[in-house]
Amino acid sequence: MSDEQNMEQAILESATKLFLEKGFKATSTTEIAKEAGCNQALVHYYYRTKDRLFEAIFEKKMKFFVGSLIQINREELPFIEKLTKRIESHFDAVLEDPKIPLFLFNEINSNPARLEQLRAKLGELPQEVFLQMKSELDEEIALGNIRSITIFDLMLTIVSLNIMVFIAEPMFKTISGISNEEFIKLRERRKKENVHIILSSLKP
Repeated sequence: MSDEQNMEQAILESATKLFLEKGFKATSTTEIAKEAGCNQALVHYYYRTKDRLFEAIFEKKMKFFVGSLIQINREELPFIEKLTKRIESHFDAVLEDPKIPLFLFNEINSNPARLEQLRAKLGELPQEVFLQMKSELDEEIALGNIRSITIFDLMLTIVSLNIMVFIAEPMFKTISGISNEEFIKLRERRKKENVHIILSSLKP
């Protein structure tokens, strides 16, 4: 990786860290430059504005998640096995940066127009993944292998179960008094437990 690519990546990582800690509005490009070890002009050179930095971060996270789902979609696997891999893939995507879901929730709620901008940048890939998942789900329902459920309900169950593990972490640690090491083990168990809960809920 060249020095230029290293600096661009350093700026992206510094912006991610500060946005998660302070929020979008409270973070300045001056602070991002200082954290990255460069001057403010370089931040503007690579990303031009704070909004573009935010979009780059969100796009990277979404492409990581959607990319893993596309790979799973291409695999010839039984429905239950493929769904298991999708649930685990989503969990692992959140695990890569646990603060991202709450940050995005807050930022998009405060600026709904931002979601449309990001959707335009991602193109049709998320929709393609969604439609394939829906088609596979509907086929399994028609065959009587699983109970009747909409793709929206299934996706909300997956997202809510997986994300709650990370959102609840600070409060759970405080209330229960468990150590960070114990919580890491608990988190791994929860990934398996979430798969079990979701698969069990689909039984006819």
